Amino acid sequence: MPLRFADIAPETQTRESLAAGYGRINALLDRGDAASRAEALAEWDRLRREYDSWSALVHLRFAQDTTDAGAKAAREYADALAPGATEHETALKRRLLAETDRAGLEALAGRHALRLWETDITTFDPAIAADLEEEAKLDARYTELLASARFRIGGQEVNLSGLAPYAEDPDRATRHQVEALRWDFFAQHGGELDGIYDALVKLRHGMARKLGYVDYTSLGYRRLRRVDYGPAEVARYRDQVAEHVVPLVARLLEARRRENGWDKLHFWDEALVDPAGNPKPIGGHDVLVAQAREMFDRMDPRLGGFYRMMEEGGFLDLKNRPGKAGGGFCTSFPAQGMPFIFANFNGTHNDIGVFTHEMGHAFQNWESRGQPIIDYLWPTMEAAEIHSMGLEFLTHPHMALLVGEDAADRFRRMHLITSLAFLPYGVCVDHFQHEVYANPEATPAERHAIWQRLERRYMPWTDYGDLAYPAKGGRWQAKHHIYTSPLYYIDYTLAMCCAMQFWVRSRRDARAALADYVALCGRGGSMPFQDLVASAGLVSPFASGALAEVVREAEAALEG
Repeated sequence: MPLRFADIAPETQTRESLAAGYGRINALLDRGDAASRAEALAEWDRLRREYDSWSALVHLRFAQDTTDAGAKAAREYADALAPGATEHETALKRRLLAETDRAGLEALAGRHALRLWETDITTFDPAIAADLEEEAKLDARYTELLASARFRIGGQEVNLSGLAPYAEDPDRATRHQVEALRWDFFAQHGGELDGIYDALVKLRHGMARKLGYVDYTSLGYRRLRRVDYGPAEVARYRDQVAEHVVPLVARLLEARRRENGWDKLHFWDEALVDPAGNPKPIGGHDVLVAQAREMFDRMDPRLGGFYRMMEEGGFLDLKNRPGKAGGGFCTSFPAQGMPFIFANFNGTHNDIGVFTHEMGHAFQNWESRGQPIIDYLWPTMEAAEIHSMGLEFLTHPHMALLVGEDAADRFRRMHLITSLAFLPYGVCVDHFQHEVYANPEATPAERHAIWQRLERRYMPWTDYGDLAYPAKGGRWQAKHHIYTSPLYYIDYTLAMCCAMQFWVRSRRDARAALADYVALCGRGGSMPFQDLVASAGLVSPFASGALAEVVREAEAALEG
């Protein structure tokens, strides 16, 4: 009988159960023979899968309803337990890495796993356990605060996600009203948002210092398991975006201004990409879910079969509702071998983008379920985002199913434009964080000034008009990754460079591009980022000219 989400009920983890589980593993290792070591690693893998499945379910339940007191209490309990679980895990990794039979350990776990473990053990010490718990509490405060937002517009009450359809309304006055409502909320809560972030920055800097790092950036890269590149490569990539992408996006926006007859292009105009109105899904949640079924069936039987299993098993939560956390994500239950997609449909083209994006994550996790250890089920995040963004582009030939035949070409053009326009914003978010963590004692006002300065470099076209809060440098506070996933956001831009290579390849041979994509999904996290990129025949974003080549192809498609 197929697995159903409702049947997933992992046992609640406790300090006692973790201690007992790791006690069994260490007892096996104490025997000192190869067979016992293999048994210990298998038991450790099982224990981590059970723990991660329980933790994923707890955090998912909270995201599904941030107002539920029971879900909030369960998350707080899990967040309090997490540092202890990390302490057990780190201690075991240290023990394994200290063993003299390195070749035997590599044969069981793989060379890349050992490299990951060597990175992991530098990111934790019991001295920061309380700090990690506090970090999780601050993250939750930010999530709850944004989820509490309520707005009256168009005769109904909506949350932040529900503003999206109005933000790209063809009526300019409506778009301006939306942004005024949005940024009034952030202005009203600006002090609290500054306070949360100030506490997070100082907390993270303190953790880094306790672990012997100069600043949080050094620790943050290791927490993200980046083993084959560092801040220098990322800085050069940001420069490439400034050189090759910013001028193109500026030209596209100027053309849009002229096409619409606006005297100026204001911030509230940027979301309206198509003068005829941004193409929308042909129907609501139920229609889109059904049409996606046909789309994935047409693309590939593996994709189609997997999607049906997700749909029929209840592993999709796509409807926006009060109290639900914003955004979209994919989580997974490794003990059961199933992923789960969380999103907030709002009737805009973003429904298609978020859905295909998270479906890419989910399909990769499913395809890599046969990887031998849990460390390989997910790649590092910049590689993971190739799967998500790659599927967004690979669905282009079938887009008529989701937006209608008349709007399919317009949707493809809009998606390409918004993908390019995302790159400057994405690297601005990253550059901002690098400067923040290099200057942890900066005041909130100084952080806002940093954002303003970087915004002028990467998005010089931005004109906030009478929107006072973002005009004074507050736009970054709406990006939850800055608060809850430090230094992560560059991953999306690196992956975009690779995903657009899949787009280029698909335009010439869609079937071959999809085959390469599926094969990449199956490799999971068995290699570091640049090796995974090379294994799919893609060019690393850090390679000279990689971004320029992709931009030339996109420019030809848009302006040719």
